[in-house]
Amino acid sequence: MVADVRLQSDLWVSAYLNRLRLADIPAYVIRKGDRTAGTVLVKVALLNGSARAFERGYDLASGSRLWRLTTEGPEPEVDALIARATARDPDLWVIELEQRQGRTLLEEEGLA
Repeated sequence: MVADVRLQSDLWVSAYLNRLRLADIPAYVIRKGDRTAGTVLVKVALLNGSARAFERGYDLASGSRLWRLTTEGPEPEVDALIARATARDPDLWVIELEQRQGRTLLEEEGLA
């Protein structure tokens, strides 16, 4: 069995921000978490008053890692959920994107 090798959180965030920059998707680190093992939450502001938040998890059937939609709706409600999450988890990273179509690139190879 192959071990689940994980990239340090700060390196993953840096690589993700570079991919977003190359795709002309504005992105900001709203909160820095633990540099080695912090969980990453990605918020997408749709620039119409609404937003979505994604968090990485596991597919129980296959055991593979995937990004799942945590919440979506009015941006203040999404922000409130993120505030509660950061209060519970001091190691959490929060990345915010501004993208009208909701593109995150999270489905691309190497980002799962």
